[in-house]
Order: sequence, then C-alpha cells, then structure tokens
Amino acid sequence: MAIQIGVFLPTSGPHIAGSGAGELRASARTAESAGLESVWASDHLIASQPMLDSTVALATAAAVTDRLRIGYGAMLLALRPAAWAAKEIATLQQLSDDRLLLGVGTGNPAHGDIGWRAAGVPFAERGARTDHTLAVLPDLIAGKPTRLADELEVALSPGASMPPILIAGNSARARRRAAAYGDAWMPINPGLDQLPGLLNELRELAARHERPAPAVTVVAPALSTDPRSAAAELTAYEAAGVDRVILAPTGPDWRRDYAFAGAVRAAQ
Repeated sequence: MAIQIGVFLPTSGPHIAGSGAGELRASARTAESAGLESVWASDHLIASQPMLDSTVALATAAAVTDRLRIGYGAMLLALRPAAWAAKEIATLQQLSDDRLLLGVGTGNPAHGDIGWRAAGVPFAERGARTDHTLAVLPDLIAGKPTRLADELEVALSPGASMPPILIAGNSARARRRAAAYGDAWMPINPGLDQLPGLLNELRELAARHERPAPAVTVVAPALSTDPRSAAAELTAYEAAGVDRVILAPTGPDWRRDYAFAGAVRAAQ
C-alpha cells in the first residue's frame, strides 16, 4: 500500500485575516478531490503569526468533505483543562464520523510563552500537564466516569470513539511519550538516515510499557520538487517504517502545494 499523504490547511499566516471561510472550505474540498488522505491544522493560542483556532478550522473542513481525515498538527492539550479538551475532541470525532487524527504536542518554543501565560498555564509545566491529560483522555472521550484533580469525578456526554493519538516532537521525551500513550510518533523531518535507529529505540520503549510499537508519521520530509522523484523517495520512507507524511507549506499558495501533493500521490 502506498504511503499516505497529508497537507496543512491554510490556517496561519498574514493572509488569513481576509480570506474568510470560503478559502478553508475550498482547500479541504481540493485535498479530497486530489485523493489526499488528510488535512491538518496547527494549534496555538498566540503564535508568531496569525493563526485560526484549530478545532473550528477542522470542523469546517470536516463539514465539506466525506472521506478526508482531519488532524490536529498538533493540539496543545496542556493549554486546556483536560475535560474541555476531551469535549472538543469527542465532539469533533462525532461530527466528522470518526475521521479525526489527534496529534498532540507541547508547543514550539519559537512562539514563546505568551500564549501559555494568556491561558493561565505555566509554560514550564506543559510536559507534565500533557502527560496527565493523555492518561485520562481515553475515558473522558468515551464518556466514562473519570477522576480528575482534587478527587473530582466527571463523565462527559455524549461520548465518542477514541481517535488515534500521534505524539509530535523530535526529542527523546516525545518518543517516550509516544511509547507510553501514542498510536504513532510524529516527528518533523528526522532525516531518513536517522530513522532506523530512532524507530528501534521507539520499539524498545513501547515494549517496556507492553504496548505495540507506534506507527510513524513524518512532518515536512525532505523531498524533491519533481513529483516522480518525490514519489520514489517516499518509497524509501515507507521501507524505513513510515506510513504517512505531511507535506509542509511552501508559502501562501496552497493550491500549488496541493497540486504537487496530488501529483506525488498519482506517481506512487
């Protein structure tokens, strides 16, 4: 089976202020028509450039498509109370007919800590808060009684099926988190030559938790600009154990990027 290809929705950048919902709807429809597997939205409260809310953007994409998977790339669980994050995820999973892919990250330090301070969340505690939410998330999303902090037990309704969790990040901590909680590891361009060693480490970590080895999604792989050459390069990624790639935007022209992604898919 050919490696799956995803692209980022046009949800960030200086151009988005005047683009309206039509541009986002068009991008999702175009990705589905091109035969791409998934579209993804970045997630920050305050970033280094304008950025739409990821949950609303993904809901918009889901509403105008039928097959296309929608993904957080990646959701910052620690910015939200655990129950509130679970409510957003469960609702989006239900309204998308189980097409959600839950990428989870702890945030790119390049954006600074102002968004975390604005949310009243200590930047230094984002890793521990992420792990705590990951531990309780499956039961919260399923609608099961779940014990949170301060001996509080809650049950969300309606429940939903648990989407796959993809742990984002290139660090050893991210791989440990993927082994403990994730269905997949989602690094940014780790380098094809580095993957065998990293995936061996990931398998060993998962075995310690008595869990299956996570799948691998690579964000922004280094590919040729020629679609046929890029498709051949994806064969090497697949042989290394990668089952999905998410191509990075090359600029504000998402139509050009999606056409390239579609051409790569057709050449596989």
